[in-house]
Amino acid sequence: MNLAAIIDAHPRDAVALLSRGRTTTYGELRAQVAAMQGGLVARGLHPGDRVALVAPNNWFFVVSYLAALGAGAVVVPLNPMAPAMELERELAAVGARTAVVGPSGREAFAGVDRSAVGLEEVFVPEGAELEGATSLEELFSAEPAPVVDRAEGDDALLMFTAGTAGPPKAARLTHGNLLANLDQVQRHPGLAVRPQDVGMGVLPLFHIFGLNAVLGLALRAGASVVLVERFDPASTLDAVREHGITILAGAPPVFAAWAALSGVPRETLATVRLAVSGGAPLGEETAAAFRTRFGIPIWEGYGLTETAPIVSSSLAGGEPRPGSIGVPVPGVEVRLVDEEGEDALEGDPGEIWVRGPNVFPGYWHDEAATAAVLTPEGWLRTGDVAVTDDDGYLYLVDRVKDLIIVSGFNVFPAEVEDVLVEHPGIAQAAVVGVEHPHSGETVKAYVVPEPGHLLEEDEVIAFCAERLARYKCPTAVTFVDALPEGLVGKVLRRALRT
Repeated sequence: MNLAAIIDAHPRDAVALLSRGRTTTYGELRAQVAAMQGGLVARGLHPGDRVALVAPNNWFFVVSYLAALGAGAVVVPLNPMAPAMELERELAAVGARTAVVGPSGREAFAGVDRSAVGLEEVFVPEGAELEGATSLEELFSAEPAPVVDRAEGDDALLMFTAGTAGPPKAARLTHGNLLANLDQVQRHPGLAVRPQDVGMGVLPLFHIFGLNAVLGLALRAGASVVLVERFDPASTLDAVREHGITILAGAPPVFAAWAALSGVPRETLATVRLAVSGGAPLGEETAAAFRTRFGIPIWEGYGLTETAPIVSSSLAGGEPRPGSIGVPVPGVEVRLVDEEGEDALEGDPGEIWVRGPNVFPGYWHDEAATAAVLTPEGWLRTGDVAVTDDDGYLYLVDRVKDLIIVSGFNVFPAEVEDVLVEHPGIAQAAVVGVEHPHSGETVKAYVVPEPGHLLEEDEVIAFCAERLARYKCPTAVTFVDALPEGLVGKVLRRALRT
């Protein structure tokens, strides 16, 4: 078993990828992946070694991803737009030995102290300058290597996530987890991808939704993916027309941006047969506006990094039910559990618990965090609260966790707060999510200055921008004399939201 083998069974002349104006067939992709596998093995990469990928959605990412998996390594996709300090923390946390860095990640990566994090080799595409790095093309000169057999429980991915509780950590996803979710979706009569499909790869590949639910499903089915490095509403709709895209997958802000474009003919999306949304709750206004504009329903789903990722879909027959995340996909069990740990009564809210072969085995080197979310019986406590209707459709009503969801990306307040208090002029800080018309939510910070320090809002935001990815940074800062606290001294974030 090896996830990299999902590309093996398809016709050699079928198109796999469209990236930067270049078409790659499955036959070409298999040859490229085998050659890079050989290069990685020749450079001393061993099964279980961690390989970081710091690249946007392009051919470099896909070939490096499959080659590293095929060589038996564990892939760690990282945000190429993250600042050097964030990249350095993540590289150190997983002990990555090798990194592949795309052109857009070079500037931030140049600031990473490679010796401090234990990086031995860094590869960049030809023409991309990065001091001390080796040309990626050198790897393709080695003898091709066969795919390394891996066990179902062997790690394939480490994906950084805010998790269901606590600060960001690396979720372990095994070859078995990822393949199981691909097969679960392919058994779903409405979601299954067909070989003739063309998907839009606009969701970032360092996010599990883009990586497994878009790229992975397409490669499993023998379909094509149009890889988009940077989301622009107008140019992505041009790509739909140009390439005959049939599947659109995005977070709610993506669909909102498409619906808001003026001067776009209704028939622009005539080839689209399926539009699915995930990563954050889909607002009824966005769903209605998109359908009115293009005549296409958006089917909302639910998933987590820890479930590889798809748990449920509203595509279960009939019309979309506004606000519903649907019913579990085949092979996934879901329970709603009350505060006493019992199954919630019919009609009552309960925390979503998930079980199935797609559920991860835990967080990298963090037994306490793993034990907090996985029961001995294999149930994952998601931290999300839902109710069901009479037909068993799930509706999210609350979050047990304090996650902020910005454009479909999870932001955990503790991570941002830890960065804020590193500022010498900040004594205490708390952050909450507030509504935002384009991203769903945005981060707002409440800051208590150190005595005698005069702080400016722009200064605090700039300080965070040097240390956190853009979507995690506060967009507004309010200076206060004190933060509201409970009886045991814990900050009451709910008081800040009111």
